[in-house]
Amino acid sequence: MSQQPLDTIFQDWHDNQAIAEQMIPLIGRLYRHHNVVTTLFGRSLFNRSVIRILKDHRFVRKIEGTELSVQDTFPLVQAMTRLNLGPAHVDVGKLGVTFKKRGGQDAETFMREELAEIVDAHDAKAGTGKPKDVVLYGFGRIGRILARVLIDKAGGGNLLRLRAIVVRGRGDIAQDLQKRASLLRRDSVHGPFHGTLSLDVEARTLTANGNLIQVIYADSPSEVDYTAYGIDEAVVVDNTGIWRDEAGLGQHLECKGVAKALLTAPGKGDIPNIVYGINHQDIGAADNILSAASCTTNAIVPILKVLNDEFGVAHGHVETVHAYTNDQNLIDNYHKGDRRGRSAPLNMVLTETGAAKAVVKALPEFAGKLTGNAIRVPIPNVSMAILNLTLEGETDTQALNDYLRRMSIDSAYQKQIDYVDSPEVVSSDFVGNRHAGIVDAKSTIANGKHVVLYVWYDNEFGYSCQVVRILQHVSNVRFLKLPHAANA
Repeated sequence: MSQQPLDTIFQDWHDNQAIAEQMIPLIGRLYRHHNVVTTLFGRSLFNRSVIRILKDHRFVRKIEGTELSVQDTFPLVQAMTRLNLGPAHVDVGKLGVTFKKRGGQDAETFMREELAEIVDAHDAKAGTGKPKDVVLYGFGRIGRILARVLIDKAGGGNLLRLRAIVVRGRGDIAQDLQKRASLLRRDSVHGPFHGTLSLDVEARTLTANGNLIQVIYADSPSEVDYTAYGIDEAVVVDNTGIWRDEAGLGQHLECKGVAKALLTAPGKGDIPNIVYGINHQDIGAADNILSAASCTTNAIVPILKVLNDEFGVAHGHVETVHAYTNDQNLIDNYHKGDRRGRSAPLNMVLTETGAAKAVVKALPEFAGKLTGNAIRVPIPNVSMAILNLTLEGETDTQALNDYLRRMSIDSAYQKQIDYVDSPEVVSSDFVGNRHAGIVDAKSTIANGKHVVLYVWYDNEFGYSCQVVRILQHVSNVRFLKLPHAANA
């Protein structure tokens, strides 16, 4: 290769870096002042690094088969800052592809047409609405990931305010606060906290990126009066797993300042098990105790839904290859569950899963159609569900993958279903993925009515994002999504 092409390639990279640097403050202004969340085929552009923005643009080639660079999207973002936009989620990636295909049209004219529903809809005096108080009851793996997501989403019309966390503790409070802050600051799986953390031991508060969070010490819900901390009409997210029925979770509703309770595990009895994107619209005003189901249920239900809609699912089996959890033992020791007493980092542990049965609570049409089992494996995060299904209609691998790819980028399930078509990906590549499940297209098998799908999912982070989406829904946080999905 001659020196001239080398210099040109390097200069193009630097030019694109410079454009991405210019784009970042515009994206921030749209978010902070107009409540406009910019995305690129579902991937948020807000609060992202220059390199991340460039990588997300490269990602478009994999799903759309066309190149898209910041040189294509930057004029669209610039135009958005001049249109006095109202609140919305705007996918500038999809708009960029359309704009590029048309060619020759003025960027502002194009965006004015495509975003007509929100042009000149900004009302600075109206504000963003009344924030909703959120309390995390428990601060373990899911509790800390939820805290990270809520803090990351604070502002921009999100309206969810993390006001408090409730933990047990009667010893050295100063030491306890330091340890809990340290666990939020540093995570062996998800990396360091992006931002600043400070403690006020006397007030028992944690300030994270400007969010003042009260730390409340209690051994049971009955001990807490949230109104004493200025918290009212709160949603309590119970991620302890101690109570899963209406009687147990109902203790939260008896506390002053609490309006609803949300469980981050499958609920028992008549508690609605909600998979956001599938049955969240079924939540009624009187449903004050909800379950966000399980991480596995969230991973497979959206994919089962779209398969059933298109082909019909006659029956099948779900095998979960699941990362080990805190419930298991590091070394062999007593455990009330079968096999789970054996060392988690040294063994594959065959165990049960309720995911197949839990599917029915979100998709009643699957009653009696699915069986399930699980294998716990020696990794700390990211799991896989293997769907071995018999369809009612026939298909082939290419047609099935094409359909699932379309569902992942242009349907009402875009936030739930992701799609990867690489022969090199492994579990660690999906740490931090915000989707409920990710289809591994290279592993898809389809022969007539017989289908096998491999679905990755971050059983901590992806699941937590689904929980936050439920929180947004019950808190009446609604965002218009533009452009409208073709398959919505």
